[in-house]
Amino acid sequence: MKDTIYLLTGAAGFLGNNISHKLVSQGKKVRVLVLNGDPAVKYVPKEAEVCFGDLTDLNSLKPFFAVPEGHDAVVIHCASIVTTSPKPNPKVYNVNVTGTENVVDLCVAHHVKKLVHVSSTGAILEAPKGRIIREPEEFFPDQVVGYYAKTKAIATQYVLEAVCSKDLDASIVYPSGICGPDDSAFGLFASFLIRYCQGKMPVGVDGTFNSVDVRDLADGVIACVEKGRKGEGYIMSNEMVSMRKMFDLISEASGAKRVETILTPEQMQASQSSIVGSEDKENMEALKFELYNLIRNNDFSSEKAEKELGFHTRPFSQTIADTVKWLRSEGKI
Repeated sequence: MKDTIYLLTGAAGFLGNNISHKLVSQGKKVRVLVLNGDPAVKYVPKEAEVCFGDLTDLNSLKPFFAVPEGHDAVVIHCASIVTTSPKPNPKVYNVNVTGTENVVDLCVAHHVKKLVHVSSTGAILEAPKGRIIREPEEFFPDQVVGYYAKTKAIATQYVLEAVCSKDLDASIVYPSGICGPDDSAFGLFASFLIRYCQGKMPVGVDGTFNSVDVRDLADGVIACVEKGRKGEGYIMSNEMVSMRKMFDLISEASGAKRVETILTPEQMQASQSSIVGSEDKENMEALKFELYNLIRNNDFSSEKAEKELGFHTRPFSQTIADTVKWLRSEGKI
């Protein structure tokens, strides 16, 4: 029986870092791909082999895929650029689409044992409100909202085409928003909590969202390696939470004063338009996209992942409490 080596992209990122530490703690052999010069390489576990390369440069990826004789390779591809801007961006496209195409092509060329591709629920066409969103059978890149979602839809379709045409054993994971402690980049979720706890959020916006704890997601991705079926996708999300409940949970966990003034998305857009000016099209378009994410249908089902992979999530209140505790330890609040 061959030994298995796990090849992980995006290991310096929030999700990838959690996955790499979990794999190492399980005694797995891990090789991680890190962009040359990325300071976040310091967060990669010391037991992992670091390989420097660029997803958009096919030749630079070849050493990453050069697995020692007698080993099977499992690839977990979670590297991507997340953007809230709806504006087309060549760098985002090159990393999210071209980078994924390069990974898939090398997986086929090297006959890897398994590929788990981390996509996004944003790549899934939104269902009307009142309907639960489940794993898609096809993708509509031109109909999903947001440039990031478009690139993830295109990339995921490429993975699934390789399953059909090139006999690649690949499974897809569709996370909702990712949250939780130990985010070294202090991303969207952590930054939101910091602003709230520091009293820098005079008003809130009504709406809903869906965000999965990075620790539970990492467990789910690893489970997908062993249990994910070829060509199948798995939504990994949590409960749909209202922003009002979010404010309550943060205040309970941190002791911060609760935001009392809650605007509708329409009111927020109107107020910001009067501040920045309607001529500031780029900022207004970005705001529209952020508000869309609060008013859209955020009711995703993880039932398939729960049944087939054993995926489960902790209560969102626990994620909030743990993240607040971590931010305190970092001196951010």
